[in-house]
Amino acid sequence: MSELFEMDYRDIELTIPHRPPFLLIDKVINIVPGQSATGVKAVSGGEPYFTGHFPGNPVMPGVLIIESFAQVASCMFSKFLPDETEGKLFFLTSVDKARFRKPVRPGDMLYLKIVKKGGKGTLQKFIGLAEVDGKKMAEAEISAMTVSAKA
Repeated sequence: MSELFEMDYRDIELTIPHRPPFLLIDKVINIVPGQSATGVKAVSGGEPYFTGHFPGNPVMPGVLIIESFAQVASCMFSKFLPDETEGKLFFLTSVDKARFRKPVRPGDMLYLKIVKKGGKGTLQKFIGLAEVDGKKMAEAEISAMTVSAKA
């Protein structure tokens, strides 16, 4: 069995460049480098996007769930290949088979499961599954690529 790793909020900040309000994960658990990881997001009513999406009936935008998948994948991939990812950005390149099953709302504990599907070199493919209380909320296949952080 592979050794499992975890990343707390500070580890995430040291790994990916995102910052609030666009850092969308609080920790990453069950990291099997290069294979899988689970991100955790405590969805708070104070999230800035709830002000307008939707007033009186707040729902986490699906596109932010997809971005959360990419952030978890970036953390997992960086843990797998630190020498190849240091000083680089992980850009989302495609989203396929996205399905949004149930709304994610304030108070939910969102688990973002990522499994590597394939890829080679700088382009990697992943399957993402978002769950709350063991219920499937969303899913998608994503691809991302590492690129130089320099303009």
